[in-house]
Amino acid sequence: MKAIIYDRYGGPEVLQLDEVDTPALKDNGLLIRVHAASVNRSDWEGLTGSPAYVRIGGMFKPKSKILGSDIAGTVEEVGKDVTRFGVGDEVFGDILYAGAGAFGEYVSVPESSPMALKPAGLTFEDAAALPQAGVLGIQGMRVKGGVQLGQKVLINGAGGGGGTFAIQVAKSLGAEVTGVDSTIKLDMMRSVGADKVIDYTSEDFSKGSDKYDRILDFAGRRSIFAYRRALAEGGVYLVVGGPARRLLQAFLVGGVISKLGSKNLGVLMARPNSNDLEFLADEAVAGRIKPVIDKTFPLAEVPEALRRLGEGRSLGKIVITVSER
Repeated sequence: MKAIIYDRYGGPEVLQLDEVDTPALKDNGLLIRVHAASVNRSDWEGLTGSPAYVRIGGMFKPKSKILGSDIAGTVEEVGKDVTRFGVGDEVFGDILYAGAGAFGEYVSVPESSPMALKPAGLTFEDAAALPQAGVLGIQGMRVKGGVQLGQKVLINGAGGGGGTFAIQVAKSLGAEVTGVDSTIKLDMMRSVGADKVIDYTSEDFSKGSDKYDRILDFAGRRSIFAYRRALAEGGVYLVVGGPARRLLQAFLVGGVISKLGSKNLGVLMARPNSNDLEFLADEAVAGRIKPVIDKTFPLAEVPEALRRLGEGRSLGKIVITVSER
């Protein structure tokens, strides 16, 4: 099969299109022909080997040669122990913890992976855009008591994949939403429901007078004390991504702050699961949540797709068309 592979950490230039063996089917697994995949920040981190924690299992070279975690495709074969899915089922899901491999024509994953049936009313491209980013958007607004009607929510890095879903989920819960990102993403954030947008290149929200009941942070660039300053009493701050030192600070120092006061600060530990995927698919088919697709690239252009993501130029999700239906 064709796949985009790499054998060392680096930039998009280390990726190449090659012929590799089709992955073997296991007794408890599914062999899926991938029609579409999407690009996530986790792919960029896996490519560059940074932050350092992504090198667990592969300190000096990648453990897996094929990146990509979000897939949508058709089940080609099933193992003898499989009960949930059958040959011909159209499915989508997150295979990050099953070894990744979405940037190839086939993947072999355990049936227990976070997977769901793709509704007929959802395209493969839209389905591939949902899993990782959509689940982050849902869980970022549900955990720690959840967003309540009328609360003020700020999403830092709201112009990316997870941020665009988080805006829509927060709005559906009745929140007043502020999106923070670069100049080129302001109009797009408004288009998916942000009540207010902030250009981080010209304004630092953490130094303003507004206080927020919830901050979901996809960037993680500021000190934990800056985020604490921007929180209202009883507020919740959750960081999803960013430099390792900021994640560690949020985990350690944020935990201490949370115990000593009314503000709760910490790391969002996303839990991929099939129930959230089914919810996302239903909401997308009903038109209540819309995947924002920035650009679509063919499999051979995965390096350019990752370069666009890494440079911060993507407006929402980037989707890869992998193989024909």
